[in-house]
Amino acid sequence: MAPAEAENQTSHNAPAVNAEAPAVLQILPTLQTGGVERGTVDIAAALTAAGWRAIVASAGGAMAHEIQRVGGTHVTLPVDSKNPLIMRKNINAIANVIRTHNVGIVHARSRAPAWSARSAAQKCGVPFMTTFHGTYNFSNPAKKAYNAIMTKGERIIAISEFIGRHIEENYGVSREKIRVIPRGVDTESFNPDAVSAERMIQLSNAWRLPDDAPVVMLPGRLTRWKGQSVLIEAARRLARDNVRVLLVGDDQGRTGYREELEAQIGRIGAEGIIHLTGPCRDMPAAYMLADVVISASTDPEAFGRVAAEAHAMGRPVIASDHGGARETVIAGETGWLVPPGDSDALAQALRTALTMTTEERDTVARRAIAHVREHFTKPQMCASTLAVYEELLPRK
Repeated sequence: MAPAEAENQTSHNAPAVNAEAPAVLQILPTLQTGGVERGTVDIAAALTAAGWRAIVASAGGAMAHEIQRVGGTHVTLPVDSKNPLIMRKNINAIANVIRTHNVGIVHARSRAPAWSARSAAQKCGVPFMTTFHGTYNFSNPAKKAYNAIMTKGERIIAISEFIGRHIEENYGVSREKIRVIPRGVDTESFNPDAVSAERMIQLSNAWRLPDDAPVVMLPGRLTRWKGQSVLIEAARRLARDNVRVLLVGDDQGRTGYREELEAQIGRIGAEGIIHLTGPCRDMPAAYMLADVVISASTDPEAFGRVAAEAHAMGRPVIASDHGGARETVIAGETGWLVPPGDSDALAQALRTALTMTTEERDTVARRAIAHVREHFTKPQMCASTLAVYEELLPRK
């Protein structure tokens, strides 16, 4: 069997699939690492567990095997392309997938594949829906028209109340079509009780953290809008030599920005305090090492995954006061909200966070964990998404 053919099969270890069960086709550009990709796998697993069939179309990637592992079927198509000719060819390719697998619902999670997927769904007479994952850039009419495909579904999932309002206000979509379903944290993995001391020690040694130094952590890929430079300036204003500031994330080829951050750290003489760790494969353990977690995004986060994950681990969060962070962080209870890009306000909040008593930290931890478990868990996200599928294709 050729590799491409193998990728399009369900796992031999997965439960037997009922060929008569309703099928949902999720479409996204690739299955590399990321929140959209993780959510796609989670929903595929929930579908198969509920007796549905899960089909996923993408250009492939490191996570494609996870679709098979949870009992779904992955189909490799060039749906990551923005080339108009390829997008047009994808219409027939997707329509063929719909017919071959008797798909009942097409669920697009990104703009380029959504254009092809909607035409294919219309061609086959099946419902089309979308998940709106971000605000997207609409600085000119052409970009806004391109984005608008994500509002053309019979149902539109918004990943936060913030995104729901954004869709209504900027695209004139009726609230009746929108279903707000926040991203779900895997509270089995992101659970303080599930992280062993050995995992924490291993990571602490790898990062060469002193035993007595408070740790300030900003997780996120190295890109300008994530606000790493704002935290570096806040650390300068904080003026504490015993603190360790960790910028945890991959530069994803943005070597120029990484060099800018390294130069900024050098200018303030903070090489011994502020460290760019690179990517981390054990984020639950990383959060356990942190005394406070930062989300300093200068543009609004659509949801705020870092804040939700950190809270699930009982960590206080300082986040920029806009976007989805206003939902994931309860100001004054689970953390602090500061004006975006304001390094002085961030430094002030850091002083407060780092001087909390043990009792105060315990109170914040309890509130943060309870907040996530009440509103932002993976089972909640999956159940709510399957409920939307039921709206479009009721089970018989």
